[in-house]
Amino acid sequence: MRIVVQRVARAQVSVGGELVSKIGPGLLVLVGVQAGDGEQDARLAAQKIANLRIFEDENGKMNRSVQDVSGEVLVVSQFTLLGDARRGNRPSFIEAARPEEADALYEEVVRHLREAGLPCGTGVFRADMQVELVNDGPVTILYDTRRLF
Repeated sequence: MRIVVQRVARAQVSVGGELVSKIGPGLLVLVGVQAGDGEQDARLAAQKIANLRIFEDENGKMNRSVQDVSGEVLVVSQFTLLGDARRGNRPSFIEAARPEEADALYEEVVRHLREAGLPCGTGVFRADMQVELVNDGPVTILYDTRRLF
């Protein structure tokens, strides 16, 4: 799984001009599911998202997690994170999981985050979404579950 985690002051997702989900301070998480990913990837991703210490403590150091600051999480599926543009100018998406597999694992990430007690909004899988955010910092972290093994 490839994940982009952005610390945000606020974020929202709309589909067809209709607001689907919005959050206040917290994390906007873009999730790309790779072919061959499984439940362990979803669990590891959710653990990393919930515990990533990218919020400032009383000394101005990034030492608090989204849980520590009572933040919210907005999770958006984004298969284009698996795009490979090393050859030519048109990205290849052959590394992305099939939609049925990707949707199930995306939902597993969301389930694990909610089980951790985090308020968690979502986008709409396979929809043409408009994502708006106010990046706080800016702080943006890239994470790949395959780099752990």
